[in-house]
Amino acid sequence: MFKINFTLLFAAVLSPMILIVAPTSRALIGQDQQTETIDADSNNFRKPTSDANAEYWLKSMVSYHGFSNDEITIATGWTQNEIESLKVKFKISASPKPNFPTDKLLVMPYPGGRHPRIGFLDGALRPQRETKFSAFLPWDQSSFVVVDVPEAIWSNLGLTYLAHTHIPTVFDKRGDVLPKLEWDRRKAGELYLKRVLPNKIEFTSKVVSKKGHVAMSMTLKNGTDQKLSDLRVQNCVMLKSAKGYEAQSNENKRFIGPYVLCHDATKSKWIITCWKPNHRPWANGPCPCLHSDPKFPDCDPGETQTIRGWLSFYEGKHVDAEIKRLEAQKWWE
Repeated sequence: MFKINFTLLFAAVLSPMILIVAPTSRALIGQDQQTETIDADSNNFRKPTSDANAEYWLKSMVSYHGFSNDEITIATGWTQNEIESLKVKFKISASPKPNFPTDKLLVMPYPGGRHPRIGFLDGALRPQRETKFSAFLPWDQSSFVVVDVPEAIWSNLGLTYLAHTHIPTVFDKRGDVLPKLEWDRRKAGELYLKRVLPNKIEFTSKVVSKKGHVAMSMTLKNGTDQKLSDLRVQNCVMLKSAKGYEAQSNENKRFIGPYVLCHDATKSKWIITCWKPNHRPWANGPCPCLHSDPKFPDCDPGETQTIRGWLSFYEGKHVDAEIKRLEAQKWWE
């Protein structure tokens, strides 16, 4: 049987020199061999250490994300009995759905426990939840996209950061182990994350929910004594949990300049994402996911650079006019 070398495939997808159109055949991507065992091995185990955190994460997983008890166990390490006991203690259930905010889109840290991809799982083992957030669809409160900010950062040093296990980063090769982090969620509707890498490169991710869109930004500070260049970033919008958008195909995707879009069957409800300054718009059908990947300007020692991103949900038949409207706003300035 013909086999794909997933390491080479993923490296090629990340490379700025090669554009890969990922195969859609289940046999080609090994979908038939993927099981819950892979899911269980793919997530970082994080047990809440306080009642406040336990209540927050349990409500997130049960009431908002619709996780099963098995998925909750994978994310937290709680036993089935512990989960049921905590549901009673905190009065948490899957229905009715809690009230969603009316002045902004709902964004939440992604809990882990359920792999955010459907396919190409070999290319994303042990996904780190601290880079991922959920943005819920305004027309379907049971559906959400999982956004990875960032999934990967490349530089002239090589693969400098990766939010899951697949190909080794420059720090993996040195034997450095990065600490587990969490989103700072102290301000309603905002998420903030800062990571300092072992060589003193520092990156931050910020997510701000608005009425009609989610504003994203990343900054990178060069704490090394050498200039950083070729600072390509992969930021991923995963569609597994967005009902009507989860087809493992690129047939429901559109590319308008740096904007990457996915539509439902009626072509009247759209998920739109964009990052600037833009490096490469693309989509991976087997995952399935959207990419509008940016690139930081070159960064001298002590210097900080910023990139900005956009995520929105559009209802209507005139999506080209919507993109023109977004461009006219100059949201990236």
